[in-house]
Amino acid sequence: MDHPLDVAIIGSGINSLVAAAELALAGKRVCIIERSDRLGGFIQSAERTLPGFIHDTFSSWHPLFVSGGAYSALGEELHRRGLEYCNTSGPVTASIAADPATGAHRVVIAHRDPAETAAAFKASRDQAAYMAMLDDLGRNAGTVFGAFGAELRSFGEVAKIAFGAVGRGRFSGTEAFVRDSVMSGRNYVRSRFDGWEADQLWSPWLLHAGLGPDQATGGVMLPVMAMSMHGFGLPVVKGGASQFVAAFESLLRDNGVRIMLGAEADEILVDSSGAVAGVQTSQGVVTADTVLANVSPQALYTQLLRQPPAGTAEAAERYQNGRGAMQIHLALDRPVEWLDPRLNSVPLVHISNGSDSTGIACAQAEADLLPSEPTVVVGQQCVLDPSRAPEGKATLWLQLQEVPFSPVGDAAGQLSVAEGWTHELKQGYLERVLDRLEQFAPGTRATVLASDILAPTDLLSANPNAVDGDPYGGSAELFQNLLWRPFPSAAGHRTAVQGLWHIGASTHPGPGLSGGSGHLVAQKLTAKPSRFSRIQSALKPSKR
Repeated sequence: MDHPLDVAIIGSGINSLVAAAELALAGKRVCIIERSDRLGGFIQSAERTLPGFIHDTFSSWHPLFVSGGAYSALGEELHRRGLEYCNTSGPVTASIAADPATGAHRVVIAHRDPAETAAAFKASRDQAAYMAMLDDLGRNAGTVFGAFGAELRSFGEVAKIAFGAVGRGRFSGTEAFVRDSVMSGRNYVRSRFDGWEADQLWSPWLLHAGLGPDQATGGVMLPVMAMSMHGFGLPVVKGGASQFVAAFESLLRDNGVRIMLGAEADEILVDSSGAVAGVQTSQGVVTADTVLANVSPQALYTQLLRQPPAGTAEAAERYQNGRGAMQIHLALDRPVEWLDPRLNSVPLVHISNGSDSTGIACAQAEADLLPSEPTVVVGQQCVLDPSRAPEGKATLWLQLQEVPFSPVGDAAGQLSVAEGWTHELKQGYLERVLDRLEQFAPGTRATVLASDILAPTDLLSANPNAVDGDPYGGSAELFQNLLWRPFPSAAGHRTAVQGLWHIGASTHPGPGLSGGSGHLVAQKLTAKPSRFSRIQSALKPSKR
């Protein structure tokens, strides 16, 4: 049996990397247990199509990371180890669609400057409403971001946030803000804007938070997305996302973290007193007083814990995953040439008219149908980082977030789904996506040199946390989000098993590349104990 560690971490996604780094820097003895042959989870880049074309395989954009607490704690160390971001000071994101009434193309672009963004809205009332939306979030930022970074099951932490709002004399305003926050994205933009611009621009971004336009809490996530991109842009890692992981790996190894690759976690060991004793892995036992499990609720409570706390296994089995997703990587002979040339310099473009087309596609996917007109996320990383492709050429990162894991039909009635996600079905859906792109950037199909497609089933094969092909760790609807994530009997990161913590996308604050849950738990594990907790600890019998 190995010498005991302070902390063993199962999985190596963003939250694990953040927690391991912060704990190691605080002097803790840490081990990461990873089933794959590499670190990073859904953070990876590779030449997936042709030599010289670097594609971010899964995730790509880092506004939530650079704006969060984990970056504040670790950014300097990571940059010293080679992390470099490419970003924009101008246009950051856009959305394009055909007007449902006239068929004319309509385009809306968000710039880093919110005033420049609002100035392009047709109605002057909407221009003012856009700035007011951002001002409202700014006034309530302490409440919103405090909630994202707090244990919502902790009375003390929630009371601190609430008293902070009251102390600012904002109780009535905070109540109105909370009401708006629990709206769906569709209702939120309807309540504030007359025109189509804000809806078309930001409602598709809700997909990146694991939401659809008709699901609760879109009313807070929509302005959060807008504020994040106005404030921090859409940074991508220079040279590809794997450089981000490489900087973390250097930091971890420099601080003595033991990294076990190709090691399957088989069981979380619990001693006779009910406290964590370590992890049984395919490479032997790792003994530790504390275990952080960056796994799905299903894996934690029905597989890794042989005797889970009462009711948790049943609740985990009922935990609901969201829609599946698909990644399409293209190597292009030249960069995309949009009919509206302003889009040629925008890092990320949605093909969507906002709540309407995205809402329909979400509903079709929820019914296990292939959407007839999917929302297409067009990532043009080469706009920010030309080093990702040979000179004059380009990569394209297409993401589809409204895809069923096991399709039962095709909403367009064109593709056969009888055999599931076969090569033929992937190619057929690629053609549908390219048809959508060709509407607004004709000639793109002819520039495709090679393609690589990851269906929802491929995402699950790559990462067992993507249950049913859902890369967001479970539906982020209100009933299993915030105070109730992943479910009421196991909400919060500290589990009912002494020494066991649950982190990752299926825990608060949910999906995204912020590293929020890893940072939150690391801060708790390295905080100086209060006088009361020291007395409690002294009264407890020793485990050894």
